[in-house]
Amino acid sequence: MTSRRQELTDDAKDRRARWMEQVQAGDQGAYRALLEDVSAALRAFLRRRIRDQQDVEDVVQEILLTVHRARHTYDPTRPFEPWLMAIARHAAVDAFRRDRRRGRWESLAADDTPVEGSSEDRAGELSVSTALADLPDNQREALEMVKLEGLSVEEAAARSGVSPGALRVRIHRGYRALRARLLGDRE
Repeated sequence: MTSRRQELTDDAKDRRARWMEQVQAGDQGAYRALLEDVSAALRAFLRRRIRDQQDVEDVVQEILLTVHRARHTYDPTRPFEPWLMAIARHAAVDAFRRDRRRGRWESLAADDTPVEGSSEDRAGELSVSTALADLPDNQREALEMVKLEGLSVEEAAARSGVSPGALRVRIHRGYRALRARLLGDRE
């Protein structure tokens, strides 16, 4: 025997699947109802996985945009929740990766501990932030957009007005230049 709570959950699942089918047919009212209904569930799902509340809201918006862009891929003969939650899981993983990279680069950029043996003109001392600031503008900007701001290579390339391949080259050259400045002859 199923509980009342389970019946409500099943009703909600059926309702969401119907709304999504109506969304695919162009029903704006169903679209609004669906997005409002799933937003709370997405927030709850993400709060268990993402620390910062502002990041949770950002990821919810990313998911809703992805749902909008991918709505044509939903198969109305299949359950809606697994399709939605696959999108949500991917967005949560992407947010975790961005946060981890951003945190690593923020701590690296904030590290003003001198690195010895790197530069004779600085009496053998060079900080990470100084080394980053000394990079050519295009390499520094590429590293900052991708590693500090958490943009994808494609987003950063669009902002820079270059191809993703060209941006990857800038990032790679920036890494090499940082390594050379910080480690000098110790490699």
